[in-house]
Amino acid sequence: MQFEISRETLIKPLQLVTGVVERRQTLPVLSNVLLVLDGNQLSMTGTDLEVELIGRVEIENGSQSGEVTVPARKLMDICKSLPDSASLKMELDDNKLVIRSGRSRFTLSTLPPSDFPSAEESSEALEFSISQERLKEMLDSTSFAMAQQDVRYYLNGLLFEVSPNFLRVVATDGHRLAMDTEDMSTSADKIIQVIVPRKGILELARLLAEGEDSVDIVIGSNHIRAKTANFTFTSKLVDGKFPDYDRVLPKGGDKKIIADRNELRQSLSRTAILSNEKFRGIRLTLLDDEIKILANNPEQEEAEEIVAVEYKGDSLEIGFNVSYLIDVLTVLDTETVQVIVSDSNSSALIQGADGSSALYVVMPMRL
Repeated sequence: MQFEISRETLIKPLQLVTGVVERRQTLPVLSNVLLVLDGNQLSMTGTDLEVELIGRVEIENGSQSGEVTVPARKLMDICKSLPDSASLKMELDDNKLVIRSGRSRFTLSTLPPSDFPSAEESSEALEFSISQERLKEMLDSTSFAMAQQDVRYYLNGLLFEVSPNFLRVVATDGHRLAMDTEDMSTSADKIIQVIVPRKGILELARLLAEGEDSVDIVIGSNHIRAKTANFTFTSKLVDGKFPDYDRVLPKGGDKKIIADRNELRQSLSRTAILSNEKFRGIRLTLLDDEIKILANNPEQEEAEEIVAVEYKGDSLEIGFNVSYLIDVLTVLDTETVQVIVSDSNSSALIQGADGSSALYVVMPMRL
């Protein structure tokens, strides 16, 4: 195996692939990245057995095909430390990878490529394509609501629901829910639901580019795969049943508030400073054309903000975790936001006032 590559060409895909590799590994080969040179194409693979990522780059003069695994972070650190305009010559010599660049020379240990695990192919699979930009938008608008280390392991991931005419992603941690839907035709003949683990979602969102380029999604029985011209990403699925999100969506709310998203977010952020650090509770009081936001804490400190909104109806007092409201108002990108509630014990339904595809539910708090 022998080839030459510029630092600029190598560093970005190598960074993405190394991001998948965990620092502490039970198997030594999992700390390595698999390099495969086939003609003029160099592919780099990293895995932690849950998530696998293959990055691909074209090489101008790949003189000798072959494959090898080398320590991922050491190779990454070598590339980072070289000047921007550097060129790297790599050569396999007596089971060591020798890297030369200018007056520098590095020799890395290797492990046999045959020891490197690869994600299995699934025969029964559902395939569809979607623009990378739109999928990234859907993941970014919902992934914040995934649970982090919940014992209900199926909440530590994102639901992908594919039907014949839409793709929907849903996240919930039991206190709030985020959902985004894209109307599109797929090859599914019935509704299919799979849960992608948290790490897989965060890695996939990092990979997706902005622009018109599409990504091909393949959903198998125990994994999901995303393919573009530059990478192939595979993640195992969470084996579990996602809650029935439709039952959580509030129905029949009669109190509708229209507010300036940015103004409301800033008022909540200021009030949050004096909320209880542990419970983060605030009290909202709905009045004609205004919301009063109140917060206090065990030190007897208090904050009050009044925000002008569009609202006509009965007055209502309702408590929320302020962090959950701020999270929703941060990911929404519309100028105005619509909040629908029915009473002080029911969840709030929040979405962009222009009827954006993302929809959010936040449960109330007893204060």
